[in-house]
Amino acid sequence: MEIDITKIKFDEKGLVPAIIQEESGQVLMLAYMNEESLKKTLETGYTWFFSRSRQTLWQKGETSGNVQKIKEIYYDCDGDTLLIKVHQTGVACHTGTYSCFSGRRLDENDKSLVVANQPPQENLAVVLYELYSVIKDRQRHPVEGSYTNYLFKHGHDKILKKVGEEAVETIIASKNEETSQILYEMGDLWYHCLVLLAWHGIKPEDLFAELMSRRKGGNYHKFTGKTGERPAD
Repeated sequence: MEIDITKIKFDEKGLVPAIIQEESGQVLMLAYMNEESLKKTLETGYTWFFSRSRQTLWQKGETSGNVQKIKEIYYDCDGDTLLIKVHQTGVACHTGTYSCFSGRRLDENDKSLVVANQPPQENLAVVLYELYSVIKDRQRHPVEGSYTNYLFKHGHDKILKKVGEEAVETIIASKNEETSQILYEMGDLWYHCLVLLAWHGIKPEDLFAELMSRRKGGNYHKFTGKTGERPAD
């Protein structure tokens, strides 16, 4: 990863704001970097920041395990703001929400800051990325008693068997017209499909890219059964 640090304009305190964005596009947090933390970020491939309150460097996820692996780093036209795209492990916010901005918005009427009482509706891609991230983390760092590790331990055939079982159970729930059961079984099916992707080292974005290529190329006949037919966008 190459970046010309001389192009970055640190403020009078030697800091530059860094916007952290997930691969899916969701903004996770904003923090500050000084020259040293930026260099450590580039050297290690993980985010390092400078704490203005503690006046010290800190690595995101050093104690919680919720690390941010660097994908790309951009700087704006003035060189005084960084945009860092990362792969987030776990949650980004210290309060336990995936993003520091989750559930917090300006009230539409009086423009005052309000905190939502209910959890925000996360983007589907974000949820899938987060679940996949946990699955990959279990694969790399096994946890005693983890069902995900149980699947990886028993191997490919076990994972395939579970995908097949959950697919059958989803079909049965659909035939029985049981909405809640359909959602439950399909949730299990999607989870096991993500485990299968992880087994093969395939990322969710690879699947998204495949679907998008079909959309852009008009190849929905694979789904509709009619060559060249595309559903309305």
